[in-house]
Amino acid sequence: MLDQTWQSPEWTVSQLVVAKGARTVSVVLPALDEEDTVAHVVDSVRPLLGTLVDDLVVIDSGSSDRTVAMAAAAGARVVDRTDVLTDLAPWPGKGEVLWRSLAATTGDLLVFLDSDLIDPDPAFVPSLLGPLLTASGVHLVKGFYRRPLRLETEEAGTGGGRVTELLARPVLSALRPELSGVIQPLGGEYAATREFLESVPFAAGYGVEIGLLLDAHTRYGLDGLAQVNLGVRKHRNRSLLQLGVMARQILGTALSRCGIEADSSALTQFVQVGGEWLPDTIDVLVADRPPLRDVKVS
Repeated sequence: MLDQTWQSPEWTVSQLVVAKGARTVSVVLPALDEEDTVAHVVDSVRPLLGTLVDDLVVIDSGSSDRTVAMAAAAGARVVDRTDVLTDLAPWPGKGEVLWRSLAATTGDLLVFLDSDLIDPDPAFVPSLLGPLLTASGVHLVKGFYRRPLRLETEEAGTGGGRVTELLARPVLSALRPELSGVIQPLGGEYAATREFLESVPFAAGYGVEIGLLLDAHTRYGLDGLAQVNLGVRKHRNRSLLQLGVMARQILGTALSRCGIEADSSALTQFVQVGGEWLPDTIDVLVADRPPLRDVKVS
């Protein structure tokens, strides 16, 4: 386990505000068609605005539902991904949105929260900021938690994070064993310094989290990493076919960061049509945006 692991974070908001000093904090929620949950996530952060948090922004990826309206009504600043870095056509993917969020915000520290969280704890943001504000040399803080798994109408107390357990953890154990102590390497709740985030490439898709983790370790070693217990994290669970695409992006990014070139970005899955199983081959985007500091911002 990482030396800088907080199993029971006890920082108070007032303590963190003092530790924050003149530094600024932006909280970013990437969103795509999350009308049912985005307002609740915003609600969990909004009371911190003006004290611990200076900016609360939802970066929308072109939602076709009421995500934008719900986020704005809840009190977030809403930015469409096409409104920043306008000279660059947007790529699909979560990492693309997070990369663009760097150009849409000014905080010295950034906190990322997924927009599909169910009943998010208001302590998520303070806990993630704790190590950045109180420990020296930390550049990336990962949240960890128990992850229930909901399948149809049944919910198990554990079992979420399937891609973590079946792919990410074995890959890290094999290729970067020093990171075996990271409890939730793919978790979407984390915080980092702008200094770090603007200096590294961003995987455009779901490889963004493992890419940032590997890059932080390469740059700063274990001393630059921390993790905090956030309790329980519930979100919308995805189908196995969706997780397959996610896993392919994550694997591609991990291999790239470890200096291993993959032969192909194609993924073949099988779907049942009538009584037959037929192949469905798609080309999965495994690509990086460059460090933002190397990009002319418009």
